[in-house]
Amino acid sequence: MNISPEQILTDLSAAAFETLCLTIFRRQAAACSVYRDYISCLGIDPQTIECSKDIPFLPISFFKTHAVTSSEAPAAIVFSSSGTTGMVQSRHLVTDLTWYEQSYLSAFGRFYGNPADYCILALLPAYLEREGSSLIYMADDLLSKSTDPRSGYFLHNHTELAAVLEVLQQGGQKTILLGVTYALLDFIEAHSMNFPELIVMETGGMKGRRKEMVREELHDILCAGFGVHHIHSEYGMTELLSQAYSSGEGRFVCPPWMQVCLRDTNDPLSPVSPGTTGGINVIDLANYNSCSFISTQDLGRLHADGSFEVLGRFDHSDIRGCNLLVQ
Repeated sequence: MNISPEQILTDLSAAAFETLCLTIFRRQAAACSVYRDYISCLGIDPQTIECSKDIPFLPISFFKTHAVTSSEAPAAIVFSSSGTTGMVQSRHLVTDLTWYEQSYLSAFGRFYGNPADYCILALLPAYLEREGSSLIYMADDLLSKSTDPRSGYFLHNHTELAAVLEVLQQGGQKTILLGVTYALLDFIEAHSMNFPELIVMETGGMKGRRKEMVREELHDILCAGFGVHHIHSEYGMTELLSQAYSSGEGRFVCPPWMQVCLRDTNDPLSPVSPGTTGGINVIDLANYNSCSFISTQDLGRLHADGSFEVLGRFDHSDIRGCNLLVQ
């Protein structure tokens, strides 16, 4: 049974999400060889899984060593993770870009509305300077859908960016500044401003350019530098085709086809309850053609309303991708 993006990337009831989880799990447990072998090594019979909370999560590290795919089609694109020199990159073989495009456009629309209504500015030097970034693929598309001619990338030309932001504020234009964390800090050190209507969305850590800092400290600095009340954030990664968003205070909300749960840091097969710190597991149904059940190397806290915080990373895990702030 094939499932289309339109059946998944929509408003899903809890019952529909549960049904789709089990359907996709059974498909991927059979079609994705690395996932199938991993489940077998755990001694789990996929036919015995009757609810989503019992589905095993594939460690994210397998994306570095294996082709994680549930499709026989060739990859339309291969997204790769960022990282320091010499680090093994994760590779996500995406066989059908429709899933990714519909996922990020639907999620963006739910949280922010139509990208055509915004001037979208991107300060993403660490991503633009390499190939295979899923974030740049998304940013390219969002920029193309903005109807404001001032939308675009700013690599290191901070003076030009400051001038554009001043004009946009004076004109009352709705504006999103999407930036890698260290570049946003570099910018406000040279160009502090007071633009309270601006949506500043930070997408990740320092990537070895600056010392890591706790989220509260970082967001306080960015709020003061841009003159805004809250800093927005995106939680995404190479191995996922969906993103969660935070409109402030570091609490992320998932779209209906994505869900976060936590595992015990000492027993990866045991869940933990909301309010407790644990390893972040992600169900991303948009990963229909790879693996939808991913055990990340991030630490988090889950709240009763389903929102979650990212608190840091497991010791010795790679420094990479989006929103890996030390707490």
